[in-house]
Amino acid sequence: MAAGASLSTFRLPPLPTIREIIKLFRLHAVKQLSQNFLLDLRLTDKIVRKAGTLTNAYVYEVGPGPGGITRSILNAGVAELLVVEKDSRFLPGLQMLSDAAPGKLRIVHGDVLTFKIERAFPESLKRHWEDDPPNVHIIGNLPFSVSTPLIIKWLENVSRRDGPFAYGRTQMTLTFQKEVAERLTATTGSKQRSRLSIMAQYLCSVQHVLTIPGRAFVPKPEVDVGVVRFTPLTQPRIEQPFQLVEKVVQNVFQFRRKYCHRGLGMLFPEAQRLESTGKLLQLADVDPTLRPSQLSVSHFKSLCDVYRKMCDEDPHLFAYNFREELKQNKSKNQEKEDEESYRLQLPP
Repeated sequence: MAAGASLSTFRLPPLPTIREIIKLFRLHAVKQLSQNFLLDLRLTDKIVRKAGTLTNAYVYEVGPGPGGITRSILNAGVAELLVVEKDSRFLPGLQMLSDAAPGKLRIVHGDVLTFKIERAFPESLKRHWEDDPPNVHIIGNLPFSVSTPLIIKWLENVSRRDGPFAYGRTQMTLTFQKEVAERLTATTGSKQRSRLSIMAQYLCSVQHVLTIPGRAFVPKPEVDVGVVRFTPLTQPRIEQPFQLVEKVVQNVFQFRRKYCHRGLGMLFPEAQRLESTGKLLQLADVDPTLRPSQLSVSHFKSLCDVYRKMCDEDPHLFAYNFREELKQNKSKNQEKEDEESYRLQLPP
């Protein structure tokens, strides 16, 4: 009990402000890396509160930068905080925080896209998927340049129940450009509905919990920032392999202003496109004149289930890529044109 109490009542000692840390270590945001610093600790506290109760929790923070959110997490009474930072310029400032919180902050100089989190925390934290989420959280103010590929990577991890989700239904609280946050949480029929909406919502409960004005960041981005909380579902709303769902969803949304049959047709070779698209839509009971944004997750479940059966019947279908066929057709047409041009140049 005493140990638990000491964990939950921990507070950082007086430290230089984030602004002073930036001056002290001559830090500056690198535009090419989409870096933006959040200096107001009242806002970082707010982000951390949106993650839920962190008392005695194990937290994985991505992209800590100068350590604003890091401080708020440590002050939330966590058992341990692991931060992964790619930019070595931020390591001295983070080490200062580690010295002020002995045994609580672990710093890894690495890339969040390749870091193996599944061995970072004690095995005892693991929970069955059907149980409540484990006392493990992911929190991060993500650079805009990596936020979309990173969340897609983690959603694939959710589908396989590995990576950060080897512990169970690990919850994530992450920042995105407001527009991306709106896409992730967009409902059926809204103009923000997109590939990200479906990929996130078929696997997780997704909430846009906070909007932070761009002026709160240094340097000020051109957009506001949305904080999104993800809780993996006990049962995915589409029970098909991630790559198959992603392929169907990507094909539909590549022609987002057209009727859905246009994008779905690109799943099939040109010779069988009309017939196979009609069969897919009929068996899935989906209206071919619906726009992509009008398709619900249930619609995509039906489409993915039928497409899977069609792939099982034709082992070459899943590997089909309409762009490759387009490229080959152009190459053949060019060869024909070259042959015709050569023939016309020959003397009679």
